[in-house]
Amino acid sequence: MIRRTIIEGGHVATVDAAGTEHRTGHVVVEDGRITAVGPGPAPAALREEATVVDAAGCLVTPGLVNTHNHLYQWLTRGYAQDAILFDWLTTLYPLWARIDADLTRDGAAGAMAVLARSGCTTVGDHHYVFPRGSGDIVGALVEAATGIGVRLHATRGSMDLGASQGGLPPDFAVETTDAALHASQDAVERWHDPADDARVRIAIAPCSPFSVTSDLLREAAVMARSLGVRLHTHASETAEEDAYCAERFGMSPTEYLSGLGWLGDDVWMAHAVHLDDPAIAQYAATGTGVAHCPSSNGRLASGIAPVRAMLDAGVPVGLGVDGAASNESGQLGVEIREAVLMGRLRSGSGAMSVRDGLRMATAGGARVLGRQDEIGSLERGKLADIAVWWVGGVEHAGIVDPVAALGLGALPPLRRLLVGGRTVVEDDMLVTADERLLAERVASASRTLADRA
Repeated sequence: MIRRTIIEGGHVATVDAAGTEHRTGHVVVEDGRITAVGPGPAPAALREEATVVDAAGCLVTPGLVNTHNHLYQWLTRGYAQDAILFDWLTTLYPLWARIDADLTRDGAAGAMAVLARSGCTTVGDHHYVFPRGSGDIVGALVEAATGIGVRLHATRGSMDLGASQGGLPPDFAVETTDAALHASQDAVERWHDPADDARVRIAIAPCSPFSVTSDLLREAAVMARSLGVRLHTHASETAEEDAYCAERFGMSPTEYLSGLGWLGDDVWMAHAVHLDDPAIAQYAATGTGVAHCPSSNGRLASGIAPVRAMLDAGVPVGLGVDGAASNESGQLGVEIREAVLMGRLRSGSGAMSVRDGLRMATAGGARVLGRQDEIGSLERGKLADIAVWWVGGVEHAGIVDPVAALGLGALPPLRRLLVGGRTVVEDDMLVTADERLLAERVASASRTLADRA
C-alpha cells in the first residue's frame, strides 16, 4: 500500500537549480520520496487515502543539512566563554578526554533533538576524542540518530599529535596513528551505508593540522578513497592556525593539506575562515567543500569567512552549527540568518541574500556531503526531507517575503518536519522521543562528565 502525504497551501521554496518558488503550492510524498511539486493544490486524484498537511501560513523548504558538528560537546556548553580557539581547546580537552559511549549517546540525542526542532534533517558530526576504554562511541552516535529520526553523516575523527610532539592536545587525549587508522576503517565497515536513501554514512576525519601527524593525514586520505568514503577535517579556522602551519611546515594550511592529498571533490573542510584568493581558487578547481559555521566563528572571534568569494568561484559551501561548546544555541536554522548577516559584514549589503543563505543550508550542504542527487531540494524523485515553517504567527505575520522570515527574522516554529516522509517534529514538538527525558539525561551526563574531570 502506498503511503502518501500531501503538503499544500504554503509558500514552497524548492531550492532547485532554477530557484523555483510557488507562492501557494503543493508537495506530494509517497513511500518516503517526493513524487510531485507544483503550484496550487495537489491534483484531486492524489488525495484519496492521503494524509494532508495544511501549510497555509507556512513556508515549505527542503530539510536543512548540517555539515559540521561535534555532538558530544552538548555536554560542555558554557565553558571558556571569552576564549579564542586555542585557549578554548586547552580548557576543554581535559573534560572531553573523559567522555565515553554512554555520555556521548545522551549528549548527541539532546543535540540532535534541538537540531531537528530547528529544521535539520541531516546531521554531519565530527567526533575525534576516543579515550581508552570508552566503548563504541560511533555506535552510540548511530543509536542516538536512529532514536531522534534524523540522517547521520558521522565522521570517525582522530588525533595522534600530542603536546610532547608539538601538537595542541595533551598526550592523554590522543591515539596512536595505527590505532586511529584501524578504528576508522572499522567504523566504515560497520556503519557506512552507500545506498542513496542511507540513514547513516561514515567519513574519515583526522581532526586538524595542529592535532594530527602528516602520516595520519596522508594515510587516512589513501584509506578513505580505497573504501569509497569522504574526508573531513578542520582547516584555516584561525590566524593562530595559519601561524602554526607557517612555523611548523613553512606553508599555509591549504598548501600543507594539498600536499597530503587533502583537496578534492570527496573532501570538505570545516570553517575555511582564513582563505586567500589562491586558496579559494584551489578549493574551486578541486571541488573541495566548506562547512561555514558563522556563529561558532563569532563566538571564538575566529573571523568572518570569505563566503561570497567562495560561492562566486564555485566552491561548494554548506552551513554547520559546530560543537555546542562554541555555539550554545545548537540550532541550524539560525545559522541561515547568521550567514546572511556575516556575509554582508564581510562583503557588503548586497553580498548575501536570504535565498543564498537558504541554499547553503539545503542544496549547498547536500553537495558538500556528496548527496546532491538525494536531498537538499524539493524535486520529484528526491528523498522527502521537508521542513514546514509556521510564519503566520505574531513574529512574522504580514511579512512580505516568507523566505525573509527564515533568513532575517526570528527562527520560525515548525508545523512539520519530515525525514524520508516520516514525521519527526509536529507543531514544534519532537514526536520521536520524550524531550523532558532527553533533558534530564543531558543534565545528568553533563554533571557526570564534569565530576570526572
